[in-house]
Amino acid sequence: MEIPFSHVLLFFVVLVSSHNPKSNLFCSADPTDGFTEVPLTEANFVLQKPYDIPLDERYSFVDGVRRLWVYADDKPHDPSSHTQPRTEVRINGLDYSSGVWQFEGHGFVPNGTSGATIAQIHGAAHGATTIILRIYDGDMRYYSGNLIATDLYDRWFRLNIIHDVDGGKVTVFLDGNQVFQAADKGPGDLYFKCGVYAAPTNISYYMESRWRDIKIYKK
Repeated sequence: MEIPFSHVLLFFVVLVSSHNPKSNLFCSADPTDGFTEVPLTEANFVLQKPYDIPLDERYSFVDGVRRLWVYADDKPHDPSSHTQPRTEVRINGLDYSSGVWQFEGHGFVPNGTSGATIAQIHGAAHGATTIILRIYDGDMRYYSGNLIATDLYDRWFRLNIIHDVDGGKVTVFLDGNQVFQAADKGPGDLYFKCGVYAAPTNISYYMESRWRDIKIYKK
């Protein structure tokens, strides 16, 4: 009896999957495919922290891991600023206003941090930011709205943010999978940031995130 080819293919897929639970024959391309990595030095990592606190009381860089933390009653990063407290890495020297750019970093948010922006694209034609990714009770949201991902506490995750300025869109990937896309807010003086930046309301007293293997790509 002749076995249809479609049945043979289905058997092969089941056989491979049963021997390798992590296999995914239909996985999407890596978000960095087609991009060129931009070399970074420590000069590209500018720290913003409460203006009256020594850096080593809000930031550490040990064994490749950048740990950033802040308290709800900390001062802003500048005496003349009226913004919320923050300890953030600002990617310096790679501001952009056109093209396609990408941030990649492996992040970690400890249990208890809530109401904290952990990554953003600063700058836009309309408003101060193109995108803000906040953690609320272990979940990631677009600003304080759209739910992007859940259960991120106490684990490392790979975050990729692609900004197609000319196409007017921002795409977010977690662990290699696209999880969100939104229209941007127009071109401007744009740059990437990560760390902890307190939301206007509903924040925990202590906020922390950790980052390693931060990279910038462009097309």
